[in-house]
Amino acid sequence: MGLSHLIFLKDYIKGIFFAICELGFLALLPVTVRKLINLVTLGSPHPELPIKQRDNSVFMMIDGILFLAIIIVFAIVYWLSVKSAQKGYEEYCRTGRFKNQKASLDSTLSSSFPIFGLAPGFILVLVFVVVPLLFSVAVAFTNYSAPAHLPANNTVDWIGLQNFKELIGGHTNWSSGFVRVAVWTLVWAVMATFTCYFGGLIIAVQLKEIHVRIAPIFRFIFILPYAVPGVVSMLVWKNLLNGSFGIINRTLLALNIISEPIPWLGSPHLAQFMCILVNLWAGFGYFMLLAMGTMTAISEDMNEAARIDGASKRQIFSKITMPLVLYQTLPLIIMSFAHNVNNFGAIYFLTNGAPNVPDTTITTAGATDILVTWIYKLTMNMMKYNYASVIAIMIFIVLAPFAIFQFRKTKAYKEGSL
Repeated sequence: MGLSHLIFLKDYIKGIFFAICELGFLALLPVTVRKLINLVTLGSPHPELPIKQRDNSVFMMIDGILFLAIIIVFAIVYWLSVKSAQKGYEEYCRTGRFKNQKASLDSTLSSSFPIFGLAPGFILVLVFVVVPLLFSVAVAFTNYSAPAHLPANNTVDWIGLQNFKELIGGHTNWSSGFVRVAVWTLVWAVMATFTCYFGGLIIAVQLKEIHVRIAPIFRFIFILPYAVPGVVSMLVWKNLLNGSFGIINRTLLALNIISEPIPWLGSPHLAQFMCILVNLWAGFGYFMLLAMGTMTAISEDMNEAARIDGASKRQIFSKITMPLVLYQTLPLIIMSFAHNVNNFGAIYFLTNGAPNVPDTTITTAGATDILVTWIYKLTMNMMKYNYASVIAIMIFIVLAPFAIFQFRKTKAYKEGSL
């Protein structure tokens, strides 16, 4: 087959492709308009119809967002086509002639391959990541909640920023509960990160300084809490700290150390303290290994020079070891903070958010609930999807700067090799 036949075949296939795309877009145009209208209205209540025949506002919202994404994809394809045509025209104006057939074919194939190679992944990310995220954000601006606005029995309406006002700017039990849980979430994330990091660092320094043969045994023992699945550890500690039949209280009573059981998980402030303490036990092993690995990279000549100059062990630790370890592990500290903000298992399986506080009967948020566990309760127990979506947006607003900072510190971003 000659080159002219290949050029003809290429143009023929390209013409068929664009014709199919145009016909497909025209065929989908009425459906797209209808879906976008449904996205704006979210349906109308029809109590006279059977439930299966009524408008489902949630499905309308998902379909509308999906078709909106399709429109954006078509717009991107159209923009790329215009840019390609403009580039060809600029090339013609610069050279005064069109490309020959071989150069045109090579240029088309080389420029099309990356697009077709990335298209499947782009479509999957768009459908299974971007559309669900947009749906979750959109729910925050609706009244999608029990009992009066659950499809398909009832419709959902757009209510603007009302949910944000009720949770953040209002003077209700919901707003006070949100502020309380948000403050405790930040305190929990900071303390959980701080205690685990410096606890692991102190243990790592001690293991490095002691020169005994059994040091590897201690290292193995200290890493066991991190090696055991977190769910198992939290459930075991939940039974150990039980105020009525927990082993800790029964042992202390048997030894006459206490005269009555201690409500380890029954008092709000004590339960919060125990959450941080148990998390320290479960998480310091990771930072211990991290610090030990970082300290092995520190040249022993620096420590020897400091000892010759008369520096004590404390000064060597504070002036040499600590700054170098912090420099190497700072991005991981930030990542650990973001993880603890969403550390569902450490709270849910240890306390389930308990104990209750005055607003728990209305908000279902206990004294130890963090935002992510409260979202779970709002969706699974109360079906307050609108409030849960608002809280999810707030979490994103808090964590997005940390994620961006972490990304900007990566080598790929600094070297521009993305």
